[in-house]
Amino acid sequence: MAQAIPFIEPEAALSSLTKLRPVAWAATTAAQGLGANVPGTAVATATVGGVDFSKLVSDGLQGVQSDWAQAQASMRALAEGQPVNLHQVMMKMEESRISFQLFLQVRNRLLESYQDVMRMQV
Repeated sequence: MAQAIPFIEPEAALSSLTKLRPVAWAATTAAQGLGANVPGTAVATATVGGVDFSKLVSDGLQGVQSDWAQAQASMRALAEGQPVNLHQVMMKMEESRISFQLFLQVRNRLLESYQDVMRMQV
């Protein structure tokens, strides 16, 4: 039996990851040789390669949520007896599971990186 994938609110996940913005900014400025830590400007300038970090996370969450919703809809259609191919339902469920696992691994890596930076001696 497949495990149910929990629903993730994009706003809740973004609020927990906003503390990672200074890390992305510090990494960008350190790579450019501009210095490591300028207080108060990290949140306003948290972009990597011209793309806003929070937008990247939000888009990733919305993609995971979209995959989950499609898998749930196809499972519901199968349970209701609608003409749906079982292999397509299983593929959608696996795609949803894999995208969720990928997002969790990215989140774990970001948190590990943040914790490593916070443990660094200055």
